Amino acid sequence: MQRTNYCGLITNKYLNQQVVIKGWVHKRRDLGGVIFCDLRDREGLLQIIVEPNSPCFNLALELKPEFVIEVHGLVRNRPQPNPDLKTGDIEVIAQVITILNTSTSLPILVDDETTSELNRMSYRIIDLRGQKMQKNILTRYKITRTIREFLDNHGFIDIETPFLTLSTPGGARDFLVPSRINKGKFYALPQSPQIFKQLLMVAGFDRYYQIVRCFRDEELRADRQPEFTQVDIETSFLTEEEIRAINESLMRHVFKQVLNVDLPPFPVMPYADAMSLYGSDKPDLRIPLKFIDFTHEFKNCSFKVFHATANMGNGRIAALVIPATINLSRKDIDELTTFVKEHKAMGLAYIKVVDNSQLNDKGLSSSIVKFFSAEELTTIMHKTNAQNGDTILFVADKSKVVNNALGALRLKIGHQYKLYTSEWQPLWVVDFPMFEYDEQLNKYMPAHHAFTAPKAEHVNLLLTDPQLCLAQAYDMVLNGSEIGGGSVRIHDAETQAKVFTALNLSLEEAQIKFGYLLENLKLGAPPHGGLAFGLDRVAAIMCKAESIRDVIALPKTTTGQCLLTNAPNFVTTAQLDELNICVK
Repeated sequence: MQRTNYCGLITNKYLNQQVVIKGWVHKRRDLGGVIFCDLRDREGLLQIIVEPNSPCFNLALELKPEFVIEVHGLVRNRPQPNPDLKTGDIEVIAQVITILNTSTSLPILVDDETTSELNRMSYRIIDLRGQKMQKNILTRYKITRTIREFLDNHGFIDIETPFLTLSTPGGARDFLVPSRINKGKFYALPQSPQIFKQLLMVAGFDRYYQIVRCFRDEELRADRQPEFTQVDIETSFLTEEEIRAINESLMRHVFKQVLNVDLPPFPVMPYADAMSLYGSDKPDLRIPLKFIDFTHEFKNCSFKVFHATANMGNGRIAALVIPATINLSRKDIDELTTFVKEHKAMGLAYIKVVDNSQLNDKGLSSSIVKFFSAEELTTIMHKTNAQNGDTILFVADKSKVVNNALGALRLKIGHQYKLYTSEWQPLWVVDFPMFEYDEQLNKYMPAHHAFTAPKAEHVNLLLTDPQLCLAQAYDMVLNGSEIGGGSVRIHDAETQAKVFTALNLSLEEAQIKFGYLLENLKLGAPPHGGLAFGLDRVAAIMCKAESIRDVIALPKTTTGQCLLTNAPNFVTTAQLDELNICVK
């Protein structure tokens, strides 16, 4: 018989009604002759009561965890409601129980938080039965459904692009697929549909989207998977501001529909400010701590470490003021010093403010106070506005090291002491550099990709001062994670040629690497640009999951293995022979 509804959706509206429910036995308890059974499905738990005089009582005694059963019964009010369950106000008095299937003892327990991730990944199908994983996967589904709904309603067309494509340079390594028909030749799995979506703009489909799998053969960590899902969006005839506006509206819509959350305003921050104030191009604005720069002020100071760093060509000295509510002990500071050293910094200097009216070693507790003049101490206190009980932490090193180490320290302190000022804090980071200088290759490389458009007023810098050239690129950041990024693309041949020159890439090399895109861009390409969201990361943040693996049904490990199927694995010699491949 068809079930009345899911277990988790049997509510007070079914009170005093006969229902049919089906699911898995989560727990069974025999209390004083009355059997209590929690029945589980993807929508939640429902308590079943089997009374001693019930015709199904003896059958209920046989029930074990994970048996699949069907229950016919009457819904009644629960004498002692359970506020932790959405069905906690009601229960079902069983009249008929049918065992649909039995289960052997499980290798792991459902919803057991002590189960190691290795075992969770090995027995992923059982792990997916857990309420947390069920909720995560259902939330991910709601996110994708809401995204499709929004984009469909705004004139975007869902168009599929190829998975078997040409290997292109740049970015991570490609996954290669040998061609049986074309001996010795290989397809590559796409790292992104970037080139295809630009070609679709040339083709006249001015609003494209795709929720698409992408593949990158790169070193893995908690937030990386060899195959991941991207919400890919491209438009024609829109400015950077208009592209950002429509994608901001999309993310607001998703949060409202899925979590009933109204996201706060999206501030817009230039990349240079993000690096200066937070040491990161994806700052977590929930944490109120900001960098205070002292590089200029310490160029003539008598503290040798600061003096030397301030006069380096690429040196930086920056500080964080830790509020008095966080009373850092000397042991705490020693641990933080070890932490910044792990991020390649030389060390961590500090000044603890005891009495800010005394600018000496009595009012300021630190071994470095004696190296500063009264004027320099006044500058430190004025610029930091440090109050009694506050601790000022300094890092002095190369700019990149300071940004990484002090930025990581800011996050560590913010997370550890829960300094959050809000639950959700979105942000647009804009005005990224066009190029990054690769010291090993001794040339400029594209910071985003070779088809990112420079800001209109910076086009002339491409051939004269490429290091000063800013791009029409933008990232959407949420709670310190980059959840989406994109750019306006180059659509005219003259600007594209200048970018190739800045990259020291000849037109002949460009033709070999990007020929089919360049040829089509000559055929009436419209102004266009777009953005791609990392769906896995968006889902992980919305589910408050520790890793994107917790929002992917069947993920890989950090070594790229699927413990469920034992992939990758060896293939037969016959298969290799057919592909004309020899394994070393």
